Amino acid sequence: MDLAPAVTFDRDNFAALLEERGLTTDQVNTRDGDPFSEMNLIRRAITQARTAVPFIYRNAVATLPETLTWITALVDDARAQQKRRDAITPVISRGRSLLLLGPTGVGKTHQAYGALRRLAVTGVSATWLTTSSADLYAALRPRAGVDSETEFRRYAHARLLLVDDLGAAKATEWTEEINFRLVNHRYENQLPTLLTSNVLPKQLADRLGDRVASRLIEMCDRAVITGTDRRRNAA
Repeated sequence: MDLAPAVTFDRDNFAALLEERGLTTDQVNTRDGDPFSEMNLIRRAITQARTAVPFIYRNAVATLPETLTWITALVDDARAQQKRRDAITPVISRGRSLLLLGPTGVGKTHQAYGALRRLAVTGVSATWLTTSSADLYAALRPRAGVDSETEFRRYAHARLLLVDDLGAAKATEWTEEINFRLVNHRYENQLPTLLTSNVLPKQLADRLGDRVASRLIEMCDRAVITGTDRRRNAA
């Protein structure tokens, strides 16, 4: 692992997230020559988060108690695993998933990317892959020059996966198969997954199928967000 360069803090609210942890921006940018130090891990994670988070969510901050509890559990488990294995760095590799449910525009995606940003300042290694369900299906659709199975494994085996708007697309046999294979693999291997969906809890089985709904119920902590469409209110 290389030394991460200094990061700027004139945007993104990362300074405020660090302050909640009792850290200053100067501390984070202190270069002690140790690529495995907590400060170097934070610099690297902030840089990666800025690449993974869409521009409109660049200031997202996760505030839901369920989201904060999920983050804390992942971080605590990573640090416990580090001690048990006498590892150099704490790495998030296994754990429970989180399902954010609610109607359009209530802030599910904001919470999801806010969670990614909060994890970036914890000092644990958390490698994300982010997508929407529509982009996931587009990436996996068979076409010339693309190995769909290789592409599928990239999502299935990701250490931390964010899938936005699960169940938004019209269900077909093909999308149901993709949903089941992806969820089942991550369920069986306890790979942390953050999912958002407009599907109400009682509609999960109807929209996603019994097999997917059953696994999501067992593998996920769940938060239901209520309210009105904030995008329409802003307009």
